[in-house]
Amino acid sequence: MPYLKSWEEFAKAAEILFQEEPLRCRLVMKYRHNDGKLVVKVTDDQMCLMYLADEAQDVKKVEKLNSMLIRQMAK
Repeated sequence: MPYLKSWEEFAKAAEILFQEEPLRCRLVMKYRHNDGKLVVKVTDDQMCLMYLADEAQDVKKVEKLNSMLIRQMAK
């Protein structure tokens, strides 16, 4: 599974993926302490989007994406 290079591309694709299949879509985060990297994966079992965050500002972006998806789930 290739990683998307741009955060904007990943966030937009993740939002579209969620809007198409909200009941099947899920977000998974995995922190690798040895590397100091956060792997973010959004999937609906048909398509898988991955992003590798390695800076503190990327973590804040992941937090914003997570809160946006939670808000859409609550509607």
